[in-house]
Amino acid sequence: MSEASSPLAPRRRRLVWSLVIVGLSILGVLLALVNMSLDTPLLGPFSAAFVGPKLVGLHAQPLSGSDRFERDRTIQTLRLTSPFSPGPISPLQALRALLSNGAGLIFIALAVLVVFPTRARTAVQRLEARNGPAIALAAGVATLLLTLAALLLLRFTLVYLVLIPVLVAIAVAVALFGLACVALAIGRQLERRLRLGDAHPLVVSLAGTLIVFDLAVIPYAGVFALAALAVAGLGIAVVTRFGSETGWSFADLKW
Repeated sequence: MSEASSPLAPRRRRLVWSLVIVGLSILGVLLALVNMSLDTPLLGPFSAAFVGPKLVGLHAQPLSGSDRFERDRTIQTLRLTSPFSPGPISPLQALRALLSNGAGLIFIALAVLVVFPTRARTAVQRLEARNGPAIALAAGVATLLLTLAALLLLRFTLVYLVLIPVLVAIAVAVALFGLACVALAIGRQLERRLRLGDAHPLVVSLAGTLIVFDLAVIPYAGVFALAALAVAGLGIAVVTRFGSETGWSFADLKW
């Protein structure tokens, strides 16, 4: 009896997928911990968006006799802060980053698959086609530039100024849809390369989303990796017309 036909094969596949998901989660916590320990000053608040507040902060401290030189009689000192442990670096803070930001990405990815299964499949198929990632990235860059140009034009108007948050909300929603499709494509690629066996699409998407989170918390380079994936997601959503099976065609102008 072969392993594929053995009754233990599905159980083994579930075990392997569980180990992969746990391993990716632990890797994300470790990368977030390294990111916090380095404090990544190059990226400023963009890094803190995924790993939490900075560990080093400025605090005002009164100093006796300072009224001769300063009216407020305070000085600024550096103090290491930690929200969950006595030490300056807390593993619980890295775990909080996974449970907050990582859980948010996972929720978005799974919600896209549940609400738009057919459109997500169409977008992933286009992404997995030949030159799919390159086309998605190029379309994403072009769409981003056009969006920024539109925002710049609307900024100098008074009548259409109210359209700026609407345009930003639409761009973010489309990018999140595309990022969820990118996460599913990454999970499918992981499934094929490691020969993990068939799994539920939500499990595959969960693994791909954890990989996206792990890339996002890489010190210094994480924000650029996340930006590239988000731009590619924006591009694949635009190229496939939000996962439409027909895509863009001038035949739609004929009726």
